[in-house]
Amino acid sequence: MAIDFGFRKKAVRTLTNQIGVYVLCDLDKVPIYVGQSKDGIRSRVARHLTSARSDIIANRQIDVWEIAWVLAYPVETKEEITPLESLLFHHFNPKSQLMNGSIPAAPPAGTAVPDPAQVVQVMSDEEIADKIDPVQRLPRQAGHYTNIVGHFLAVKNSPQVARAMDAHFKRLASYHAELLGLTGESDPGDE
Repeated sequence: MAIDFGFRKKAVRTLTNQIGVYVLCDLDKVPIYVGQSKDGIRSRVARHLTSARSDIIANRQIDVWEIAWVLAYPVETKEEITPLESLLFHHFNPKSQLMNGSIPAAPPAGTAVPDPAQVVQVMSDEEIADKIDPVQRLPRQAGHYTNIVGHFLAVKNSPQVARAMDAHFKRLASYHAELLGLTGESDPGDE
């Protein structure tokens, strides 16, 4: 199923355009990228989701086909952005490796993680239901993994792209396992 850009555009318009931090989440609501915006969360997320002027898209770090949810964490001052991005990165990354190429400095121990001010679904329920099917998802993400490897080998051999490649590989392995579980094949060790 193709991306329903009409739904996405309407949903993104509901995001705050205050400065702050945002989290892009996949079809399962699992965070895959934490970013910051000093020019407005809505406009920054819109650039990511339309592939317009976005380094994480150009470097193949994320696949917009997977982005179904956005968490918004607006702040009052620019000085609050980097510490909040760091806090959220270190909160979400241990649960599922993020596609961020750079690892921010660890926040002070014991810093409370705030709830998002907004949780916006940027993909329709029907589109999520179709795309979450491993029969759709595994081939798409395998293709994306091939693209990021090609980009790494031919264009940008960097630690940032390598880190995103590693995160994609781990996610791809989980989609692979899920697909095999759906085929009804038993583990040879079970016999």
